[in-house]
Amino acid sequence: MDLDAPVLVTGATGYVASWIVRYLLEDGRTVRGTVRNPDKTSGLEHLTALAEAHPGRLTLHKADLLDLGSYDEAMAGCELVIHTASPFLLGKVRDPERQLVRPALEGTRNVLASVNATPSVKRVVLTSSVVAIHGDNVDMKGRGAFTEDDWNTTSSADHQPYPYSKTVAEKAAWEICGEQNRWDMVTIHPGLVLGPSLTTASKSGSMTTMRAFTDFTLAGGAPDLAMGMVDVRDVARAHISAGFTPDAHGRYITNARSITMLQIGKILRKRFGRTYPFPYNKVPKAAFKLVAPVAGYTREFVDKNVGWPLEFDNSRSRSELGLAYRKAEDTIGDHFQQMIDDGIARRRPLS
Repeated sequence: MDLDAPVLVTGATGYVASWIVRYLLEDGRTVRGTVRNPDKTSGLEHLTALAEAHPGRLTLHKADLLDLGSYDEAMAGCELVIHTASPFLLGKVRDPERQLVRPALEGTRNVLASVNATPSVKRVVLTSSVVAIHGDNVDMKGRGAFTEDDWNTTSSADHQPYPYSKTVAEKAAWEICGEQNRWDMVTIHPGLVLGPSLTTASKSGSMTTMRAFTDFTLAGGAPDLAMGMVDVRDVARAHISAGFTPDAHGRYITNARSITMLQIGKILRKRFGRTYPFPYNKVPKAAFKLVAPVAGYTREFVDKNVGWPLEFDNSRSRSELGLAYRKAEDTIGDHFQQMIDDGIARRRPLS
């Protein structure tokens, strides 16, 4: 890999992508970031600041996942493409096939079509997810931990549509990669990504998750729901290491540990005290199942995820990418401190 060649980062305004851009610039790389509209007056301030701090080494380019060929110009001359852009939806998904599955597939195919059309590209690093490794926590029954050899085989457009969309998109990417031999691909698989954001404009699902600890959603208790967790800064470093480590190959689980919402609440309470609506109690599964639809979950999701343990083997990311994961206490503490600084976290009224 030519260290002087520009690196393309798709979806550069994203939660993870912004940290990738920052670290690449701090490492001395030249970066091209794709955004939907580089002329926007808001939401790009953090990238503008990075460009000013690293003169001549960051440029923004217009591209859209569903606009065929829109990545060609920005990709020209790049040897490494870090593809983080993906469809994002808030709220209830009424038509999963149209809103999630097709955009994920078409977006992946579009970017990789540009890769195929760009002779300079040698490697693609694709942001996938642990939801392409497993669909529900119950899938772990009878095993010790999920590894990179596992694939999500239980999600569908009707049950767990977002994991299904990530799975089919990654499978399509590997199929496209396997049809040629000029460039190779590495995929990164984080779970719940937490930690400080470089922009308040981020719409990451991680932000929505952490707001539940401030808006009294969990004040009465939290369900026993385990998930993989990792620091956004570690995920960014994983992408860069995967891009520049010659022997990096295949899929990499990038989770620091597994954690529940109640454990997150305990970490927050220890650092920030009792004046925020952090959960103290575990909500019984039967009670949570009863109100699940109101909270945006299906009862099938509750059956297959709440109360089930979850473990991931991250040994490949440690040994081959050289990752040393931050402690959960630091990740969660830094994230919530930013929420306080940004005026998002609300204290519970003292009685």
